[in-house]
Amino acid sequence: MGEIFAGMPWWVKWIAVPVIALVVFGGLIATVVGFVIGLLFKLLVFVALVGGLVYVVRKFMSSSSSRSDW
Repeated sequence: MGEIFAGMPWWVKWIAVPVIALVVFGGLIATVVGFVIGLLFKLLVFVALVGGLVYVVRKFMSSSSSRSDW
């Protein structure tokens, strides 16, 4: 790969090739980034819901056990 770019100017390696890659693979990159962000959001919602459920169950269990002491 280095032999291909050996005779090229610096701007071909550092500007033209990345721009062409973004044009060609831009939709794919946007899709992957969108999928990852969506997955992280769903994971955050899942963790919040499980945490809320654990909190509610612990509150319910502690209040019911204190009532049975009477």
